Amino acid sequence: MAKRVSMMDQHLGPRKATPARVRVAVRLRPCMDHEDDKTQKLCVRGLDSQTLEIVNWRNQLETMQYQFDSFYGDNASQREVYTGSVCPILPNLLIGQNASVFAYGPTGAGKTHTMLGNPNQPGVIPRAVRDLLQITRTAASAPENVNWSFTITMSYVEIYQEKVMDLLDPKNKDLPIREDKDHNILIPGVTQKTVNSFGDFDEHFIPASQNRTVASTKLNDRSSRSHAVLLIKVLKSQQISPFRQLTGKLYLIDLAGSEDNRRTGNQGIRLKESGAINSSLFTLSKVVDALNQGLPRIPYRDSKLTRLLQDSLGGSAHSVMITNIAPEHRYYFDTLTALNFAAKSKQIINKPFSQETTQSAAAHPAMKRPREEAEAAAAPCARKKSKTDSAEESPSSSMDASVKRKLKLASLDPGVVERLLKLDKILTEKGMKESLLLSTPKRERIALLKKWEESQVEIEKLKEKQKELEQKAMEAEARLDRSNSSDCNLSDSSVNESTFRAPLRGRNTSTAKAKKVLRVLPMQVNSRVQETMEEGITVIEKKQRKKQVTSGGQENEPTWEVNMRTDLMESGRERILKLLNGGSMKELKSLQKIGEKKAKLIIGWREVNGPFNKVEDLSSIGISAKQVSSFLKANILSIIAS
Repeated sequence: MAKRVSMMDQHLGPRKATPARVRVAVRLRPCMDHEDDKTQKLCVRGLDSQTLEIVNWRNQLETMQYQFDSFYGDNASQREVYTGSVCPILPNLLIGQNASVFAYGPTGAGKTHTMLGNPNQPGVIPRAVRDLLQITRTAASAPENVNWSFTITMSYVEIYQEKVMDLLDPKNKDLPIREDKDHNILIPGVTQKTVNSFGDFDEHFIPASQNRTVASTKLNDRSSRSHAVLLIKVLKSQQISPFRQLTGKLYLIDLAGSEDNRRTGNQGIRLKESGAINSSLFTLSKVVDALNQGLPRIPYRDSKLTRLLQDSLGGSAHSVMITNIAPEHRYYFDTLTALNFAAKSKQIINKPFSQETTQSAAAHPAMKRPREEAEAAAAPCARKKSKTDSAEESPSSSMDASVKRKLKLASLDPGVVERLLKLDKILTEKGMKESLLLSTPKRERIALLKKWEESQVEIEKLKEKQKELEQKAMEAEARLDRSNSSDCNLSDSSVNESTFRAPLRGRNTSTAKAKKVLRVLPMQVNSRVQETMEEGITVIEKKQRKKQVTSGGQENEPTWEVNMRTDLMESGRERILKLLNGGSMKELKSLQKIGEKKAKLIIGWREVNGPFNKVEDLSSIGISAKQVSSFLKANILSIIAS
């Protein structure tokens, strides 16, 4: 968990994130056709509690099998779906972790029924809120939580035609979706309601649900024309020092169904709504594909829906996807598409972690003393009274200024007087030290002029230093020319090897071009590091006694080749392989040419396929052989130097 530090709050951590795969459950809706046509038109049947098969629409003898975390047949109740898939993730909210539940599937497959239900068969949302209230009450009464308090708030929005609408306050339209410095997704300006009981939840949720956009189509009398997102936030606060706070968020999402306009008969505004829904669901599919392929860019920002689901897919939430499908043969292609999407989604791995902050004692409301509050309230009055008295003071007054000041202080509270005297003492000491107070334009100009003069002096010093370096470069160049003309060995030359950058191997460069390559380093190489490098690296000088002139009239300059000792290569390989197999995110990022994205790919591959057998196995995560070779050289040199 990333650190967050401010004047008010301090983010604790980091806590190690535990990988958690997206759990996928499939629910089969009961058949809506007549009893006589059921057997001929069913295309899906369950095999056990995790497996189902779909019959090929062209050949009834061919079937395709799918296996998920849970499969609920057409006889499964709302309680079974909730208890088996949703209930186990709720306790994570009390330790500051996020959770997400969303219903996916074609239009008319029963997503809204699964999430909302009815008074006789409540769905996931009312059951989750009721259980969450009960869990917090039980936790608050536990002995270990005697100094902790729990607060539950709710927000309810819909994504309608790529606009975020506030269902609790319909006046808030087209709200933005932002990401803070800790990569948490939030909606600024969204309405939040405190929930102390289930009655409070009903009071806010039922009117908000009536604000959701629905319409009638040929397949559904009340078809959802938007994606609805209910956010339940659980805040666990410590009432004594160090005033820790754990924040857990629960996203309950009812997605709009993908639609075939030829079967729904959409026209006009319905057709436009359908296009926005299908476009956002297509972006959702692209996000899942990108996560499974380990691509460097995940297109979360291409849609408001995927932007809001960033924590749920490949993020920091315990995610559950309930895929709703229909058994009728006319839904064959929609069902097949939904099952394929569900099969891809269950391969996604999230990294949940606890969101914990601590509030400073000075900023916490419980630590404000009555005396400080009284002083804070009396200070503005004291300043106002002081200004009034000074305005009424006459220049001809015979009363001494210090006497008046003492009389004013005597009329104030003793505590305020003590603080004012301390402040006056501090300001006096600063004045004695001649500290620069930029309170007037004249003083600001004086300070700027002084800084400008100092900068001019620094520039002159740098110019003199530059001239010295240029002189040294010319002398080194002359020594190099003398060395080449006399055919003396490079190791006997008086020029330090670290002063020059050797020409590239195998490249023909003229003397004039070689001079441009000369670089004068401001600092000499540390002797200890240089000795270590000389132990691991053998510099073989390949000099040509006679310069050969190319067809272009250019001369071949001497070149050098760097060879590595075999034992150092092997020990370096072993050390790098050990880091790849057991290193944390921070340790992997410390390697050369490994950034945050590649470190995540290495950890993900390691969790799925086990440890790397050799360093060259990095090609399995999309790193080319050339990049692997460069990675090895850079890190082995770094290990030798350190």
